[in-house]
Amino acid sequence: MYSAVAASPPRRDFISVTLSPEEAVGVGGYNNSKAWRRRSCWRKWKQLSRLQRSIILFLFAFLAVCGVISFTSMGEPWKSLTNKSLDEQRTEPEIPGLKLVNPAVLPAPQKADANAGDYPELSPQKQPKLPHIRRSPSNLQIKPPRRDVRLKTRHATSKIVEELVQADKEEKTEKSVISWRGAVIEPDQSTEPPSSKIKESEKPSSLEAEGQKEPVPINERQMAVIEAFRHAWKGYKDFAWGHDELKPLSKSYSEWFGLGLTLIDALDTMWILGLKEEFEEARIWVANDLIFDKNVDVNLFESTIRILGGLLSTYHLSGDSLFLEKAKDIGNRLMPAFKTPSKIPYSDVNIGRGTAHPPRWTSDSTVAEVTSIQLEFRELSRLTGDEKFKKAVDEVMKHVHTLSGKNDGLVPMFINTNSGQFTHLGVYTLGARADSYYEYLLKQWIQGGKKENELLEDYMRAIEGVKKHLLQRSQPKKLTFVGELAHGHFSAKMDHLVCFLPGTLALGAHNGLTADHMKLAEALIETCYQMYEQVETGLSPEIVHFNLHAQKGHKDVEIKPADRHNLLRPETVESLFYMYRFTGDKKYQDWGWEILQNFNKYTRVPTGGYTSINNVQNPSNPEPRDKMESFFLGETLNQV
Repeated sequence: MYSAVAASPPRRDFISVTLSPEEAVGVGGYNNSKAWRRRSCWRKWKQLSRLQRSIILFLFAFLAVCGVISFTSMGEPWKSLTNKSLDEQRTEPEIPGLKLVNPAVLPAPQKADANAGDYPELSPQKQPKLPHIRRSPSNLQIKPPRRDVRLKTRHATSKIVEELVQADKEEKTEKSVISWRGAVIEPDQSTEPPSSKIKESEKPSSLEAEGQKEPVPINERQMAVIEAFRHAWKGYKDFAWGHDELKPLSKSYSEWFGLGLTLIDALDTMWILGLKEEFEEARIWVANDLIFDKNVDVNLFESTIRILGGLLSTYHLSGDSLFLEKAKDIGNRLMPAFKTPSKIPYSDVNIGRGTAHPPRWTSDSTVAEVTSIQLEFRELSRLTGDEKFKKAVDEVMKHVHTLSGKNDGLVPMFINTNSGQFTHLGVYTLGARADSYYEYLLKQWIQGGKKENELLEDYMRAIEGVKKHLLQRSQPKKLTFVGELAHGHFSAKMDHLVCFLPGTLALGAHNGLTADHMKLAEALIETCYQMYEQVETGLSPEIVHFNLHAQKGHKDVEIKPADRHNLLRPETVESLFYMYRFTGDKKYQDWGWEILQNFNKYTRVPTGGYTSINNVQNPSNPEPRDKMESFFLGETLNQV
């Protein structure tokens, strides 16, 4: 038993493996080296059959051929795209810090609460979003601020505004706004301002500017405006070419500055009306014959709005750098006017000698003249990058802002160039010598991106002053009009120039100011229309007086013999243009059409041109004056 068990073979609990010396670890065996991996792959390859190796080689060759074909077909488009991208980078205008497709003209306004600390009375409110004007007129829908803005004044005119404003108290809010004593300001979301100096590559060519808008059919009334312009231009071209103003009856001309005022004033109108042939003829004259190096005195205000403004607007429309260069030339030549002790500019400048002086009979300048050149000079600085123009006119506005002698925002008519103080205190009007001060307050505020609060403050105070001191209603139609105040005494006198105000009020309301401005604009434009409608020729006189008390057989409008002339002025038709664009109400178009027809009936000269007249109350003999003002082509026909 024992021997049998002992004889069985012993049990093994392990497996023995024998390696050849070259396969031993550390002596050429697997150690993950590149040499070992190459030998291993080659061994596997040799173990494959010849058929398998052929198939693999064929697949590799096929893939290589496909890759070459793909690269050939895609290489050329990729190369052209790369080259195009590089070319665009080379030609793209460089604006430091900005890459804009269409740089904004106006800087972006501040946020609604950006300046809340500047005015303790500012309070956040809500305002419905106002429509943005594109090509066609849009309906203006302005809601009043949360609380009705009512005039807290003892003056009787407060009732007029309260009756005009029928406030909608429902709160339908979309945007936060800020308020300044009744001003509701809607913060814009516009792009950042462009570089102060526009490079040549940024300026649109004439062809680009021309192709920005698709042509639209011209209706009968538009054709009539074009025909009226061509008739006026024919008289100027035939009898006054290159001179300041046409005398259509005598078929001659008159000179004021000897700088082709009518031609320059009409450039932008020709572009807008699409009169390419006439525009090109005028451009050639500007290029070859408009020379400012002349020993001649020019009025700073008139030359700014007619010559500098005309050149700048034409540059913006056409993109032609010729007009910007000419604008820069005249701008530099007007700068000596600001060399006064007070920085309030002189009224007259000799653009050849570089000297300036006040009028011969006084050392005063009119307030309207020194505060109605800012838009043009500020824009000249923006386009050229030369800040001296803007600095000069901004100093004037800052100085006027601090002056005493105002009456609830209303300014006197004169300011002394030596002392810098208002003179002839106590007389307040929105007519001649003060009118455009108020207009330019609002437009500068808009131009500057709605950030210059001093301008808005002065504008809002002035409108409140108008409501408090100058508004009255006539009899029998209860027309709301703007009179004058002289040493505490109200006069029911209203210049035709005051008819700028409805359009200005509407522009402010459209840019976010309080809704009662729009109500007042609607009332005043009705009055301005009645200044035409109630006159025998259908043309407004230069000045009217309104009846404050009902009298049998009397109209609202009374005209004195010295005031019954008509100078083809643009103020009413400009306000009608604004009112139609902002409201869409076609009655404003109809009123403008009536005015144009009356111009054609009583002021048109058969041989060419239009003439101002002496007597709007005599249809059979309106007594033509033999003078066509440059602004008839530059402004009146531009907006009628």
